[in-house]
Amino acid sequence: MLKNIIKNIKPSSTLRINEISKGLEKEGKKIFKFGFGQSPFQVPKDVVDELKKNASQNKYLSIQGLRELREAIAKYTSIKKEYNYKSENVIIGPGSKELMFLLQILFDGDILLPAPSWVSYAPQAILGRNKIQWIETSRDNNWFPTGKDIEKVILKNKNKNYLLFLNSPNNPSGQICKNLEEISLVANKYNIIILSDEIYSELSFERDFKSISNFCPKKTIISTGLSKWCGAGGWRLGHFVIPNELNSLKDAIKTLASETFSSVSAPTQYAAITAYSYDHSDYINKSKNILKAIGEFVYENLKSNKIIINKPQGGFYLMPEFLNKSFSTSSEMCDNLLKKNGVALLPGSDFGFEENRMLARLSFTDFNGQEFMKNIQGNEKIGNDLILKFAPKIVEGVNTLKKWSKSI
Repeated sequence: MLKNIIKNIKPSSTLRINEISKGLEKEGKKIFKFGFGQSPFQVPKDVVDELKKNASQNKYLSIQGLRELREAIAKYTSIKKEYNYKSENVIIGPGSKELMFLLQILFDGDILLPAPSWVSYAPQAILGRNKIQWIETSRDNNWFPTGKDIEKVILKNKNKNYLLFLNSPNNPSGQICKNLEEISLVANKYNIIILSDEIYSELSFERDFKSISNFCPKKTIISTGLSKWCGAGGWRLGHFVIPNELNSLKDAIKTLASETFSSVSAPTQYAAITAYSYDHSDYINKSKNILKAIGEFVYENLKSNKIIINKPQGGFYLMPEFLNKSFSTSSEMCDNLLKKNGVALLPGSDFGFEENRMLARLSFTDFNGQEFMKNIQGNEKIGNDLILKFAPKIVEGVNTLKKWSKSI
């Protein structure tokens, strides 16, 4: 029974840690909010101005989304991906999370999830009554599956439908997938559909960022939105770009959308046209410059014989592994760290890892992004002095975490 399934689904751990952190702060406790992944930057002014200008837009819009917005997104994506997308390939949703949920409901088959995976993929698969096939990954491969890893699962039953979730830059690891071509070969060979979650793609620290859609565009649904690169998480606007070859899925999503959210907020859609049509490269470059500098600061100060960690490559996450035997589960470890030291992390078990592995996700966004951005020029090199000045809680929180790791 679906209702029984729902009873066993827990609230999203990312949203839960945010509420817990806020509650502890209200009690007067100093909390280093390294658990919740939210952009520290303000929405660009021209996009905000456009929202204000369109506040009077009060009509229901098309289920698929405002045509002018879809055209802007199609043009923007076509240039980025070097593939010809049209407005009809785009569907707008109240955040990409909702569109993923609708996809999971209508998809009939097995969901391929690399471990680690974002916390909502698995619960949504359960609600969609799809079987989850976890795929183990390794630090040496940036925590992404190899083509052989994926093929090994599929060879157990080649007659099933498969939907692979690929998230690069990755939440929770902050890593970028480097073996896209070999994954695309397997996808084409076995007719796998890929959901490419690219919500952090604009925040890649590398210049030549590649998407799986560059290698198998006919099999790939691109998922992204305004929340991370535009600092507009609370605006709840995401989108799918779906190739013509997957039109049946797009039409099914539209049907479900008509019976659930109907259409996305009209003022937000009008404002989003500006987000995708105007040049925001200076804003994005400053965001990346700040995030890269802070991420590398955290990495350099945490890596030790007590903590194994990969250098961040995009987004705003790191995934440290603590080498200790003081705790039986990563949840127990993170609870101890929050209650005794005020550092909020999310346990690796929330992302698909075994509970006894002491992995955790660290979000390095606990700073005033607007203030930081106002005080730097373009791509100027950001030193530790600027980080100490404009991101003091990051510095203090990292020092607290480093000290804690040596004491356990």
